[in-house]
Amino acid sequence: MTSKKIIAVVGATGAQGGGLARAILADSDGTYSVRALTRDPESTAAKALAALGAEVVEADLNDEPSLAAAFDGAHGVFVVTNYWAELTDEEEAAQSRPERELAQAAAAAEAAKVAGVEHVVWSTFEDTRHFFGTGENKAPTVEGSYKVPHFDAKAEANALFTERGVPTTFLLTTFYFDGFSSGQFLTRENGKLGVTLPIADGRMSGVAAEDIGKTALGIFKRGDEFVDKSVGVAGGHLTGVEFAEALTEALGEEVEYRPFTWDEYRAFESPVAVEVSNMFQYYAENEAEFTGARNIALVRELNPTLQTFRDWLSNNEHSIPRD
Repeated sequence: MTSKKIIAVVGATGAQGGGLARAILADSDGTYSVRALTRDPESTAAKALAALGAEVVEADLNDEPSLAAAFDGAHGVFVVTNYWAELTDEEEAAQSRPERELAQAAAAAEAAKVAGVEHVVWSTFEDTRHFFGTGENKAPTVEGSYKVPHFDAKAEANALFTERGVPTTFLLTTFYFDGFSSGQFLTRENGKLGVTLPIADGRMSGVAAEDIGKTALGIFKRGDEFVDKSVGVAGGHLTGVEFAEALTEALGEEVEYRPFTWDEYRAFESPVAVEVSNMFQYYAENEAEFTGARNIALVRELNPTLQTFRDWLSNNEHSIPRD
């Protein structure tokens, strides 16, 4: 009997890594087994994966030796960093979030090299500065030299895998449909629900978070076909009006599209308002290139159960707050 190849999954208790871990565990092919990496093996999510058959291992992206140990013997590794992780005041003071992203990616890349991993799938984004430039005329600068730091730092980190000769697929992700479950981008005014996504008239790529992991599994299954290549993931490319129309059908009440402008969003009292507004501006103004990098037909080939926004809504409309 042939032993299964191990896929070590960073962030296995999170949205992307959890989607991959569960996809492997449910896969009828049985080609792979899951080594679920987590900082807290005693968490409810970690115990749930263990109950499904995952090997749960304690590891931390801030601790390279723990990663090297967790990657040892693995055929493949899925790497994702959490730019928005909750940090202590001391952690915030010691390192900017982009610096933290780059340090964690470097640790993962070095650990994969040391362990001799045959295939890494790295969850990343484009560098928005290629579109915005470095001046202030298109969008304001954030965190010293970035436009959308949680995009740009990940894009910078791509080179950390390449420079070490780690066989890597660069998985370009996008906006989560799941964001609607938290009540983001929906407001009720004068009794009517509205979508406030600041994407003007542009199309924005979106995806169900679990489909990112499922697509990663499809990439691993294709061997080295996508090594040293980028694969963009999306379940749909929708305008704000199309998001509103789908929500209208799912929720059984009229939902309007009434977007914030980018300047309105930047004026919000949030430390990330400028960064997030820049992100939506990038989605909208660079839509042809961004959506073009996300071939839905290819993603569906890699992940046959890929969900459209309407598919996602049919399973999750109950989770969307309507107040």
